[in-house]
Amino acid sequence: MAFFQRLSRPSTAPATQLELRRSQYKAFLQQVPLLCAIQIVNSVAVAVTHVGTAPIYLSLYVPLLLCVFCAVGIVVWLRARRRVLPDGDLLLRLRMTAGMVALLGAAFVAWALSLYPYGDAYAQSHVAFYMAVTVIGCIFCLMHMRLAALLLTFIVVVPFTLFFASMHNPVFVAISVNALLVAVAMILILLIHYRNFTSLVESQIELRAKQLETQQLSDENFRLANLDSLTQLPNRRRFFADLEACLALHRDNANNPAAPVDLAIGIIDLDGFKQINDLYGHVYGDRVLEETGQRLAALTTPHITVARVGGDEFGLLVVGTGAYRQLLDLGAAICSTLEQPYVLPEGSARLSASIGFAQFPVAGETAIKLFERAYYALYFAQDHRRGGAAIYSPEHETQIRYFSKIEEGLRRADFEREISLDFQPIVDVASREIMAFEALARWTSPTLGVVAPSMFIPVAERCDLIHALTEALLCKALDAVKTWPDHVRISFNLSARDLTSSGALERVIRTTLASGVAPHRIDFEITETALIQDFEQAHVSLDALRALGARISLDDFGTGFSSLNSLHRLPIDKVKVDRSFIAGIDHERTARAIVKSTIDLCQNLGLTCVMEGVESQTQMDTLLELGATVMQGHLFGKPVAASRVLDEYVREPLSPW
Repeated sequence: MAFFQRLSRPSTAPATQLELRRSQYKAFLQQVPLLCAIQIVNSVAVAVTHVGTAPIYLSLYVPLLLCVFCAVGIVVWLRARRRVLPDGDLLLRLRMTAGMVALLGAAFVAWALSLYPYGDAYAQSHVAFYMAVTVIGCIFCLMHMRLAALLLTFIVVVPFTLFFASMHNPVFVAISVNALLVAVAMILILLIHYRNFTSLVESQIELRAKQLETQQLSDENFRLANLDSLTQLPNRRRFFADLEACLALHRDNANNPAAPVDLAIGIIDLDGFKQINDLYGHVYGDRVLEETGQRLAALTTPHITVARVGGDEFGLLVVGTGAYRQLLDLGAAICSTLEQPYVLPEGSARLSASIGFAQFPVAGETAIKLFERAYYALYFAQDHRRGGAAIYSPEHETQIRYFSKIEEGLRRADFEREISLDFQPIVDVASREIMAFEALARWTSPTLGVVAPSMFIPVAERCDLIHALTEALLCKALDAVKTWPDHVRISFNLSARDLTSSGALERVIRTTLASGVAPHRIDFEITETALIQDFEQAHVSLDALRALGARISLDDFGTGFSSLNSLHRLPIDKVKVDRSFIAGIDHERTARAIVKSTIDLCQNLGLTCVMEGVESQTQMDTLLELGATVMQGHLFGKPVAASRVLDEYVREPLSPW
């Protein structure tokens, strides 16, 4: 019994046993109808040859019962093909099948041997032939079930051999010996076939395992190729792939009026991240980006996916909820989430985020168009509602075309002839003297007419023409200074790109030295945008300008990401308070408090504090009460051309205010 139990357990690894049993069961389902059919045909033939010689119960009832049992088996096993047997039931079903085969085989052997005493020698030979053919057919049909085949062979061959060998009839003895030898040969073939069958199953399992491993490796490589390793969000490649897939689907749906076309993308930019990265280091910056990725991932839904598309830029893909109001609400929720303090082991920080949205197909029908339009909406948000969201609209197209015309005009412009400067005085109210003039760029294009500096300066920065423009303006400004009294200074604005480019800074220094104007008469004004872009390079550039003898003025103080760290670490001589704080200085307590704090700060640090945008006597009086003395604005004089500076401001005393 233990021997047959060992035969019922495949000699393979546990991982292979289940698959082998499943294959055995599947093969048996295919062959059992044939096995039953062979048994029915052979049994009917033997029963017919013994009709009239054997008792009716042996020639009719018993074979009929056995054949009915086989027929029922055919029906049952044919139905079993349509059902999937649970893996846990396979071993039990295989053992039950082996037992049933053994019992059925024993029943047929007992019936066949009980017929032997009846009939003549031909009928007895038929019984011997029946049993020999039966065992051969059964072995062939059960080759995939080693246990069942061996059991049936043992049950049939052993009684057959012993029975006919005991007849002392040379013919039957020869038949029994021949049948035994054939059975032994068949068993050897069975074992070889079963071993090959097992090897085939194992090789298929190994092949599938390798294919699965290869597929898993391929899937992992694909995942890593489409994943941002820092934030664990999809990367730029995956973002565009998903966008293209959505666009293809929406283009198909566009032909179906019943299918809604509702798709939008968004670009999120962290305002002030560059400054944090430069001031506190890349490790701190990476932690901020990781936290940002986690916050954005928490906002994702089946309709909203987030990806990291750049350094501190993240992309949104919004499907199915891209209505105008919904996009604004989504943008507000994201901005509110990202404005929360970033509490990290190294310290805490606060950031804001601006978002630009572009909707399909209003803003564009291709991924590139949508991405460009979303970026433009982002620029609009940063310029007009920093820390908020903006949605691209058809009106923006007009602005885009206008900016394109500005860029084209700048590329063709003759700066010497088209670019000019106006000068606005900066006065010391206490002494009623003009301390300096701020140089303000002006451009009159032959094709566009007068273009505001707020329009062409950003375009010049984006299209990399700002360096040539700065050089031309600086030459004109220094030429004008030569005609002024020696105590009057010039205040000249430098672009962020001028500070972060070593080549541009060298041209600024070279132009200054070549002009013959004493560098100590020059104030170079910078905005905090330059500091945000590259703090370290800006520091190096400012040190070089200070070494030249010029002074440094920090413009628009309070509107960007001003910090005591900037004033402490940078060589700043002057701070200009933005006009937005001055506009409400006479009636807003908050504005008064901010201005007062800034004045006190500058006094403590030994810095000159300039109030920009002073328009009324009331504003001036309030500022004087707060301790400010250096001011600039229309109350003291509007910008005038270089040819009018001497006549209107230098030769004539300042008008009372």
